[in-house]
Amino acid sequence: MIRHVEIMDTTLRDGEQTQGVSFSPDEKINLAKALLERVRVDRIEVASARVSAKEKEAVTRINQWAAENGLAERVEVLGFVDHTLSVDWICDTGGRVVNLLTKGSEKHCRLQLRKTLEEHLAGICRTVDYAKERGLTVNVYLEDWSNGYRDSPDYVFALMDRLKDLGVARFMLPDTLGVMAPDEVEAAVGDMCRRYPGLHFDFHPHNDYGLGTANCLYAVRGGARGVHCTVNCLGERAGNASLAEVAVVLRDKLGIELRIDESQLVRISDMVERFSGKRVAANAPIVGSDVFTQTAGIHADGDQKGGLYQSPLRPERFGRSHSYALGKMSGKASLRKNLERLGIELDEDQQRKVLARIVELGDAKQLITTDDLPFIIADVLEAESYQHIRLLGCAVTSGLELPSTASIRVEVDGEIHTASGAGNGGFDAFIDAIDQVLARYDVALPRLADYEVRIPKGGHTSALTECIITWEDDGRTRVTRGVHVNQVFASVEATLKLINLLLEERRRTS
Repeated sequence: MIRHVEIMDTTLRDGEQTQGVSFSPDEKINLAKALLERVRVDRIEVASARVSAKEKEAVTRINQWAAENGLAERVEVLGFVDHTLSVDWICDTGGRVVNLLTKGSEKHCRLQLRKTLEEHLAGICRTVDYAKERGLTVNVYLEDWSNGYRDSPDYVFALMDRLKDLGVARFMLPDTLGVMAPDEVEAAVGDMCRRYPGLHFDFHPHNDYGLGTANCLYAVRGGARGVHCTVNCLGERAGNASLAEVAVVLRDKLGIELRIDESQLVRISDMVERFSGKRVAANAPIVGSDVFTQTAGIHADGDQKGGLYQSPLRPERFGRSHSYALGKMSGKASLRKNLERLGIELDEDQQRKVLARIVELGDAKQLITTDDLPFIIADVLEAESYQHIRLLGCAVTSGLELPSTASIRVEVDGEIHTASGAGNGGFDAFIDAIDQVLARYDVALPRLADYEVRIPKGGHTSALTECIITWEDDGRTRVTRGVHVNQVFASVEATLKLINLLLEERRRTS
């Protein structure tokens, strides 16, 4: 088994073939620096030759930076069998390596190029010779090799027999359409390595069947000395193999030595996500936002009692940490883990009340974060035990250039009332409706002095909303708080708390 494998990242070339993705020169130079310096991939493929003036500018800047930092041989550009054109373009940018795209299947050669193998070979040899004259290192792609090896192996072997003595540094075997299964990859790559034992073979996967990472694993088992990846699986159609997944799988499953700094994988993923505009799934292995979050209470309990739900994929490897989601599946252990993280101590009764509130909110909201928890705790701990008024139902409608309306159904000390109101916004409409109910009890709401709505820092649009209302009541200031996934109903809850206070005070003085 090979103990070291090269990782070639082609986010800036093959990854840019993702629909709607086009990196600017500034973005390309920043990504190139991050990949080589921080992530420490072995090589990067940064562009295709002769694409555009902007592409040439980006490649020139990358090559200039790489040369200044002793990394020039690790920057590669795709070139074509066009004799001098691609080679001159690459040399003009200061490049040192050309990845020459040749036809690895007989069908591609015959139907796309409309050439015989001999005609194609003549063009390849002439381009390789010229590239070497200009001082370039030459790697060769065998495009559509997976289909070529399956359908016309004699063509592939005849091509390799002519190219193997040309001084090519690496032969790169693409599964261009992502059609291979892992066992096919291992057998085919193994066959190539046995037939040409002195040559360096890379494997270039695509993820059309979702097998990109597995195919890289089996290519290395077959003898490949390099594999190609992209950050966040960028690439045409279903994309390429994920850099993060491949690096971790090769280390953990085969014990392969890699240069990759795992602590930088999430950082480069975030960088590519921002520059590409292509969002990473929350459950994407290694880099997804949720992959180190335990949701079920039983998992938190097992971790607390003995790390029973932990694996070699420890978040600390990647500069991350475990979190325990809060929701309707939460248990005491999940709550305790989050309280420990926040440095908050609650007694058993308080924990029970907070957990009940979390479960209640979880029915209306898929996920409650640790950042939400202080809102919930404050809401629960300041609540009094009495419930003179309860909201049984509430519907609020709002429209542009139209008054908002609210219809409510409430229970006041066992008596049920309904009312409707209108106002300048949903909360104002609710106040109009609740005032009608309170008038029957000769109760008036104090003047609203301040109204603050906020979500946890770094929260999303689905975050819990905390509404804090300050009331002025005959020179006395009262502050009530409501927490809900809907900001209008957060303010409604804050108002109901005040009403309960007013009704309790009236009961005590009557």
